Amino acid sequence: MNIILLGPPGAGKGTQAQRLVEERGMVQLSTGDMLRAAKTSGTEMGKKVAAIMDAGQLVTDEIVIGLIAEQLEKGSEGGFIFDGFPRTLGQADALDALLAEKGQKLDAVVQLEVDDETLVKRIVNRAAEAVAAGKEARADDNEESVKIRLMEYYKKTSPLIGYYYAKADLKTVDGLQSMDEVAAGIAEALA
Repeated sequence: MNIILLGPPGAGKGTQAQRLVEERGMVQLSTGDMLRAAKTSGTEMGKKVAAIMDAGQLVTDEIVIGLIAEQLEKGSEGGFIFDGFPRTLGQADALDALLAEKGQKLDAVVQLEVDDETLVKRIVNRAAEAVAAGKEARADDNEESVKIRLMEYYKKTSPLIGYYYAKADLKTVDGLQSMDEVAAGIAEALA
Protein backbone atom coordinates (compact mmCIF):
# COMPACT_ATOMS: atom_id res chain seq x y z
CA MET A 1 0.00 0.00 0.00
CA ASN A 2 1.36 3.43 -0.97
CA ILE A 3 -0.03 6.44 0.85
CA ILE A 4 0.54 10.15 1.26
CA LEU A 5 0.19 11.86 4.62
CA LEU A 6 -0.89 15.41 3.92
CA GLY A 7 -1.19 18.28 6.36
CA PRO A 8 0.45 21.46 7.51
CA PRO A 9 3.64 21.57 9.61
CA GLY A 10 2.98 20.23 13.11
CA ALA A 11 -0.15 18.26 12.15
CA GLY A 12 1.41 15.02 13.39
CA LYS A 13 2.42 13.45 10.07
CA GLY A 14 5.82 12.28 11.34
CA THR A 15 4.36 10.77 14.51
CA GLN A 16 1.67 8.90 12.60
CA ALA A 17 4.09 7.78 9.88
CA GLN A 18 6.31 6.23 12.55
CA ARG A 19 3.34 4.27 13.89
CA LEU A 20 2.54 2.97 10.40
CA VAL A 21 6.19 1.92 9.99
CA GLU A 22 6.07 -0.01 13.28
CA GLU A 23 2.58 -1.49 12.89
CA ARG A 24 2.41 -2.22 9.15
CA GLY A 25 6.05 -2.53 8.09
CA MET A 26 5.74 0.42 5.72
CA VAL A 27 8.73 2.52 4.70
CA GLN A 28 8.53 6.24 5.42
CA LEU A 29 9.92 8.33 2.59
CA SER A 30 10.56 11.70 4.16
CA THR A 31 12.05 14.02 1.57
CA GLY A 32 13.89 15.98 4.25
CA ASP A 33 15.52 12.82 5.62
CA MET A 34 16.33 11.56 2.10
CA LEU A 35 17.96 14.86 1.15
CA ARG A 36 20.05 14.94 4.34
CA ALA A 37 21.12 11.32 3.77
CA ALA A 38 21.94 11.97 0.10
CA LYS A 39 23.96 15.06 1.03
CA THR A 40 26.32 12.98 3.17
CA SER A 41 26.31 9.81 1.02
CA GLY A 42 29.20 10.73 -1.27
CA THR A 43 27.27 9.44 -4.32
CA GLU A 44 27.01 11.46 -7.53
CA MET A 45 23.42 12.40 -6.64
CA GLY A 46 24.56 13.22 -3.09
CA LYS A 47 27.23 15.61 -4.39
CA LYS A 48 24.58 17.44 -6.47
CA VAL A 49 22.27 17.69 -3.47
CA ALA A 50 25.09 18.92 -1.20
CA ALA A 51 26.12 21.63 -3.68
CA ILE A 52 22.55 22.90 -4.03
CA MET A 53 21.79 22.80 -0.29
CA ASP A 54 25.13 24.37 0.65
CA ALA A 55 24.34 27.23 -1.72
CA GLY A 56 21.06 27.72 0.17
CA GLN A 57 18.98 26.84 -2.89
CA LEU A 58 15.96 24.55 -3.18
CA VAL A 59 16.55 21.08 -4.58
CA THR A 60 14.77 20.58 -7.90
CA ASP A 61 11.76 18.31 -8.32
CA GLU A 62 13.84 16.20 -10.71
CA ILE A 63 16.37 15.41 -7.97
CA VAL A 64 13.69 14.65 -5.38
CA ILE A 65 11.89 12.34 -7.84
CA GLY A 66 15.24 10.65 -8.53
CA LEU A 67 15.75 10.01 -4.81
CA ILE A 68 12.21 8.62 -4.49
CA ALA A 69 12.75 6.39 -7.56
CA GLU A 70 15.87 4.95 -5.88
CA GLN A 71 13.84 4.10 -2.78
CA LEU A 72 10.98 2.55 -4.79
CA GLU A 73 13.49 0.31 -6.56
CA LYS A 74 14.62 -1.05 -3.18
CA GLY A 75 11.01 -2.10 -2.55
CA SER A 76 9.00 -2.54 0.62
CA GLU A 77 6.74 -5.38 1.74
CA GLY A 78 4.38 -3.01 3.53
CA GLY A 79 4.42 -0.19 0.99
CA PHE A 80 5.52 3.43 1.22
CA ILE A 81 4.43 6.49 3.15
CA PHE A 82 5.19 9.72 1.30
CA ASP A 83 5.86 12.34 3.96
CA GLY A 84 6.58 15.89 2.78
CA PHE A 85 6.10 14.90 -0.84
CA PRO A 86 4.41 15.84 -3.05
CA ARG A 87 4.27 19.52 -2.10
CA THR A 88 3.01 20.89 -5.41
CA LEU A 89 0.67 19.82 -8.20
CA GLY A 90 3.66 19.28 -10.49
CA GLN A 91 5.22 16.94 -7.94
CA ALA A 92 1.89 15.08 -7.61
CA ASP A 93 1.82 14.47 -11.36
CA ALA A 94 5.47 13.38 -11.30
CA LEU A 95 4.77 10.95 -8.45
CA ASP A 96 1.81 9.45 -10.34
CA ALA A 97 3.99 8.97 -13.42
CA LEU A 98 6.83 7.44 -11.37
CA LEU A 99 4.51 4.98 -9.60
CA ALA A 100 2.92 3.98 -12.92
CA GLU A 101 6.39 3.44 -14.40
CA LYS A 102 7.19 1.10 -11.48
CA GLY A 103 3.87 -0.76 -11.85
CA GLN A 104 2.55 0.73 -8.62
CA LYS A 105 -0.17 3.15 -7.63
CA LEU A 106 -1.18 5.50 -4.86
CA ASP A 107 -3.72 3.78 -2.60
CA ALA A 108 -4.78 6.67 -0.36
CA VAL A 109 -4.09 10.26 0.60
CA VAL A 110 -4.77 10.99 4.26
CA GLN A 111 -5.18 14.62 5.20
CA LEU A 112 -4.62 15.49 8.87
CA GLU A 113 -6.81 18.51 9.60
CA VAL A 114 -5.69 20.84 12.39
CA ASP A 115 -6.56 24.51 12.87
CA ASP A 116 -3.77 27.08 12.58
CA GLU A 117 -3.95 28.41 16.13
CA THR A 118 -3.55 24.90 17.54
CA LEU A 119 -0.67 24.17 15.15
CA VAL A 120 1.26 27.25 16.24
CA LYS A 121 0.76 26.36 19.93
CA ARG A 122 1.69 22.72 19.30
CA ILE A 123 4.96 23.57 17.56
CA VAL A 124 6.00 26.29 20.02
CA ASN A 125 5.24 23.86 22.89
CA ARG A 126 7.28 21.14 21.12
CA ALA A 127 10.26 23.51 21.13
CA ALA A 128 9.78 24.37 24.81
CA GLU A 129 9.53 20.66 25.73
CA ALA A 130 12.73 19.89 23.81
CA VAL A 131 14.62 22.62 25.68
CA ALA A 132 13.16 21.47 29.02
CA ALA A 133 14.36 17.93 28.25
CA GLY A 134 17.86 19.24 27.56
CA LYS A 135 17.54 18.71 23.81
CA GLU A 136 18.05 21.25 21.09
CA ALA A 137 14.83 22.64 19.62
CA ARG A 138 14.49 23.00 15.87
CA ALA A 139 15.60 26.46 14.84
CA ASP A 140 12.31 27.07 13.01
CA ASP A 141 10.05 25.99 15.90
CA ASN A 142 9.07 29.51 16.91
CA GLU A 143 5.83 31.41 16.33
CA GLU A 144 7.10 33.63 13.49
CA SER A 145 8.75 30.78 11.57
CA VAL A 146 5.69 28.58 12.02
CA LYS A 147 3.46 31.27 10.52
CA ILE A 148 5.81 31.59 7.53
CA ARG A 149 5.85 27.79 7.08
CA LEU A 150 2.04 27.72 7.24
CA MET A 151 1.81 30.44 4.58
CA GLU A 152 4.12 28.40 2.32
CA TYR A 153 1.98 25.33 2.94
CA TYR A 154 -1.23 27.14 2.01
CA LYS A 155 0.30 28.69 -1.12
CA LYS A 156 1.98 25.58 -2.51
CA THR A 157 0.63 22.44 -0.88
CA SER A 158 -3.03 23.04 -0.07
CA PRO A 159 -4.05 22.81 -3.79
CA LEU A 160 -3.22 19.10 -3.45
CA ILE A 161 -6.29 18.68 -1.24
CA GLY A 162 -8.58 19.56 -4.15
CA TYR A 163 -6.44 17.56 -6.59
CA TYR A 164 -6.69 14.33 -4.58
CA TYR A 165 -10.34 14.96 -3.65
CA ALA A 166 -11.17 15.17 -7.37
CA LYS A 167 -9.35 11.85 -7.93
CA ALA A 168 -11.39 10.30 -5.06
CA ASP A 169 -8.18 9.42 -3.18
CA LEU A 170 -8.57 11.88 -0.27
CA LYS A 171 -9.53 10.77 3.24
CA THR A 172 -9.67 13.31 6.06
CA VAL A 173 -8.81 12.65 9.70
CA ASP A 174 -9.23 15.13 12.57
CA GLY A 175 -5.65 15.78 13.69
CA LEU A 176 -6.79 17.44 16.94
CA GLN A 177 -7.74 14.10 18.49
CA SER A 178 -5.38 12.10 20.70
CA MET A 179 -2.52 10.30 18.95
CA ASP A 180 -4.35 6.96 19.35
CA GLU A 181 -7.60 8.40 17.94
CA VAL A 182 -5.74 9.89 14.95
CA ALA A 183 -4.05 6.49 14.39
CA ALA A 184 -7.45 4.78 14.51
CA GLY A 185 -8.82 7.33 12.01
CA ILE A 186 -5.91 6.66 9.67
CA ALA A 187 -6.39 2.88 10.00
CA GLU A 188 -10.07 3.31 9.11
CA ALA A 189 -9.16 5.51 6.13
CA LEU A 190 -6.78 2.82 4.86
CA ALA A 191 -9.22 -0.08 5.36
